[in-house]
Amino acid sequence: MKTIGLIGGITPQSTVMYYEVLNRLASDYFGENHSSKVIINSVDFAEISNLQHQNRWDKLNDLMAISGKSLELAGADCILICANTMHLTIDAVRDCVNIPVIHIAEATAEKIIEKNIKKVALLGTKYTMEKDFYIDILKSYGITTLVPNVEDRNMVHDIIYKELSKGILNDTSKQVYLQIIDKLVENGCEAVILGCTEIPLLIKQEDLLVPSFDTTTIHANKAFNFSIIK
Repeated sequence: MKTIGLIGGITPQSTVMYYEVLNRLASDYFGENHSSKVIINSVDFAEISNLQHQNRWDKLNDLMAISGKSLELAGADCILICANTMHLTIDAVRDCVNIPVIHIAEATAEKIIEKNIKKVALLGTKYTMEKDFYIDILKSYGITTLVPNVEDRNMVHDIIYKELSKGILNDTSKQVYLQIIDKLVENGCEAVILGCTEIPLLIKQEDLLVPSFDTTTIHANKAFNFSIIK
């Protein structure tokens, strides 16, 4: 089994989810009492969040590159950035390591294509919904992406940073998300990407009438499959 490196702490809640998924996969695959080989470099979410707010992606690139290199030096065979938004820095991480850095959007796009879905809704932080880095990857797979309107994007973003990143699960916020998803489905979306690693804490497949893509679980599965290839 290869060792999976996690750049975590962005947020602690999502890092726990990655760790739980990876260990469950190991137990299911190898048998009871088995767990994944994982190294976690947990960064300070407050620092990350402040730099995002200041639009200091240069500093974020440096911080994430250092985190990625430390995982490689510690013995990781691949790296996961445990946040959709922070894949804005993936090139900086890839440039400084000699091991695979698995992209969450690429892994998600592969799953969408498997379902023969061509038009999806994307929920995430404002950075994920408004910048091109995520949508362009989906487009390269032939997938059309719709995002909420400005007002709805603000609500989705605020719930992530004010509630989900702190482990707060609010039923009122859940209903807001479901109403926003309903609007996007009415506009022709066949499925929804839960494009922030904390959103699956709040929104489950059973809450929806269309397929959902839990990016946290998809990303972790991609890494686990890599880890068991001889």
